[in-house]
Amino acid sequence: MKLTAHESTTAQLGVAYPFAASARLQVSRVLVGQDLVGGPFAHDPFELYATGLVTNPNVTVLGQIGRGKSALVKTYLLRQAAFGRQIAVLDPKGEYGALARALGSNPISLAPGGSVRVNPLDGPVTPGPGADRHRLVLLGTLAAACLRRLLSPREHTALELALGAATRAQAERGGDPPTLPDVVRALLRPLAESARAVGTTKAALEQDGRDLGLELRRLVEGDLMGMFDGPTTPGIDPGSGVLIVDLSAVYHSEALGALMVCASAWLQAMTARSDAQTILVVDEAWAVLTELAVARYLRSSWKLARANGLANIAVCHRASDLGASGAAGSEQNRLAEGLLADSETVVCYAQPASEIPALADLLGCSREELELLPRLRRGVALWVVGRRRFLVEHILGPDEIALVDTDARLRQERA
Repeated sequence: MKLTAHESTTAQLGVAYPFAASARLQVSRVLVGQDLVGGPFAHDPFELYATGLVTNPNVTVLGQIGRGKSALVKTYLLRQAAFGRQIAVLDPKGEYGALARALGSNPISLAPGGSVRVNPLDGPVTPGPGADRHRLVLLGTLAAACLRRLLSPREHTALELALGAATRAQAERGGDPPTLPDVVRALLRPLAESARAVGTTKAALEQDGRDLGLELRRLVEGDLMGMFDGPTTPGIDPGSGVLIVDLSAVYHSEALGALMVCASAWLQAMTARSDAQTILVVDEAWAVLTELAVARYLRSSWKLARANGLANIAVCHRASDLGASGAAGSEQNRLAEGLLADSETVVCYAQPASEIPALADLLGCSREELELLPRLRRGVALWVVGRRRFLVEHILGPDEIALVDTDARLRQERA
């Protein structure tokens, strides 16, 4: 029997065979592994953006525990450092210490009552209105996260005046950046001149900012003191090219989201002092998406990536980590999902069948891709780069195995 010839377009062919029909990325670095359709696979967010293959350099990595997500991120950073890229990591579980040491540095370990501090208000090198706005946005985010609600107009005004008073006081003492204790004092004991500037009384302004001051005081004199309550500890070198902030001591704290905002703000301020292109990793990104104000702050950081010469990498376990950050249709939920929209590269390791509906909505995966995702073996991921899809097996070098081995302790305990 003779069948009638069937004609189709290349677009239709790409849907039927999405991986075989994807052209290789025209980048020279950094090698990730093997494209399972054939040939090596390299990826570099800055090179891809420069050539117009993506519209932003941000990346989101999704993967269940044990599928190779952590190994990919660590070796990706190690290989990017070889090309002169500045590496910054927000590490809530304390898993990047070996990477820091491999790059000739040490993690910055923060803990309540500890001896190491970083000042989230350090801000850009150049003082002025830009630095003031940066600090005010940070403080507003931090206060809203601590209060677990958005600020009222009176509270926002009290915070703005307190920051102004703290900044002027520090300028008179030598010009160092203000600190959180300076702002807390200005909130709890406002100046009469600050009250007159907005046509109110000192007592009324003190009442307007009291809840803010008491909540932020927890970071200064309460159970979370010893991390962000003073000038940055001398000896921390922001020019080292490697800044890894270890927050594992507070990983189970209810205030983790607010603490990650403090650490993230400091990291961004420090990396902005270098002309080098920077890769900033936010691991356990779900923790900073559980509060609306924090989700807004992270989204704004994602949108400013191109202007700041920054490629953000958000690391989550499941697609539902993004979808479950707020009620369906809420602003918080939209902000979390927008993180994917502002990440032109999405790396997805094997996901359970229960995650498939969320992936279909968030990534726009085809039926063939959705059927494949639950069956991916360890180390293999679906890479979505712009409109292209690739199946990539991550390859480890001999010297990288010890760096990424997170099962060593488990094997020792079994032995």
